[in-house]
Amino acid sequence: MPGVNDDFRGAARAAADLVADYLDAVPRRPVWQPMDPAERAALLDLPLPEDGAGLDELLKAVEERIMPHPMGNGSPRFFGWVNSAPQPAGVLAALAASAMNPSSAGGDHADVHLERAVVRWIAELVGFPHPPGGGLLTSGTSMATIVCLAAARGRAARRAGWDVREDGLAGMPPLVGYVTGEAHSCVRKAAELLGLGSKHLRTVASDADGHLRLDALEAAVAEDRAAGRLPFLVVASAGTVGTGAVDPFGPIADLAEREGLWFHVDGAYGAFGVLDPAIAHRYAGMDRADSLALDPHKWLGVPVDCGCALVRDAEELRGTFSLVPSYLRDDAAGDLGWFSEYGTEQTRPFRSLKVWASIAHRGRSGVARDIAHCTAQARQLGEWIEQDGELELVAPVETSIVAFRYRPAGLDGAGLQRLNSLLPVAVQQRGRVFVTGAVYRGGEMLRACLLNSTTTEADLRLLLDEVKSAGAELLDRCRTSN
Repeated sequence: MPGVNDDFRGAARAAADLVADYLDAVPRRPVWQPMDPAERAALLDLPLPEDGAGLDELLKAVEERIMPHPMGNGSPRFFGWVNSAPQPAGVLAALAASAMNPSSAGGDHADVHLERAVVRWIAELVGFPHPPGGGLLTSGTSMATIVCLAAARGRAARRAGWDVREDGLAGMPPLVGYVTGEAHSCVRKAAELLGLGSKHLRTVASDADGHLRLDALEAAVAEDRAAGRLPFLVVASAGTVGTGAVDPFGPIADLAEREGLWFHVDGAYGAFGVLDPAIAHRYAGMDRADSLALDPHKWLGVPVDCGCALVRDAEELRGTFSLVPSYLRDDAAGDLGWFSEYGTEQTRPFRSLKVWASIAHRGRSGVARDIAHCTAQARQLGEWIEQDGELELVAPVETSIVAFRYRPAGLDGAGLQRLNSLLPVAVQQRGRVFVTGAVYRGGEMLRACLLNSTTTEADLRLLLDEVKSAGAELLDRCRTSN
């Protein structure tokens, strides 16, 4: 009878072949297609098994029932949302991390020390100051934003003579934060979860290209101070999810310093764009922020999940979260203590190994080369759109997101709105490329996000061809129905 280890060894080898074959086939298969209703129902209605199944049987089920139905983000023709293909080195590291299966809260084991190293690497990549303990890995930027804004709330309350951890916010004048209309929804969620209230997260005007307007921010701060409220936070973007716009960090940092605001940068998608010399100037002043939230599982291609919170003052972070009950006391932890003192998670997964592998396999120069490839292709795509009489570029291409519309002749404004709202799904269902939509300044649009360094100009041409072909079919149907 084979032992458990022998059984696992054979299944692991088969799993490696299965994953390698899957990754090898991704460029040749449809990007995405709707699941067959029967196959979807079979997954939804899976019965709880009474008896266990062998590893070979489980692998066969994965091969036949799961892997034929991907999201599609591994494909070089996937341009939807902000979802990257996984770095193969990160895929391998994720298996090893799962085998070790530690809790990366603290202690003297490899994952804890490796996380401190890769958080420093991330800070070095984007040029953000990194004091010891000044950051940690999270599930994503949504959680990293909660971590950073909690620290901002704590500092503001303390300056107002309030201990928010002890007393909460009841009875305190409202704390007010400032964002643009293009801020990611995770900022509002953080404000709500932290008890600030979304009505105290004020939307300030942006300019024609989607950047935060300093005059509007300054006026809003003055208005709130006069009303007895406490301005405490401004959030800028290192690449909005709609158009990829990068806010003017230097002037915002100046204003934040004058007004005593915590300056937070949402760099979830775009902060790594600073590595491309062609657009690095847009990020001047990002290093002056009090905190920066970003996602290695986006432009770096680290397998999901992996976000990162970086803060200028590590003690603000630790003072916000540290709670060490007697059963977790570690007298050998050193001055920095445990990671669980710097965020909300106590049991923390071993995220750092896949970050280390994804970066170390390419090095800084390789990561920068991949990012520069994406931004160059985005600029090329933008130029082609501007040259096409049936397409319209909605906003300047600043990073690697291209926002555009299909704009054929003969349709009024309402017709164009409806056409562009229907286009993303129509393109997706054809299976050759994947693109998603959004609303920008009240107008429906398509947005192509380029994160895959294997994407070619032929893939970009196919994207435009598919948009126009699917759009023409929708247009014909609309005219027939009229």
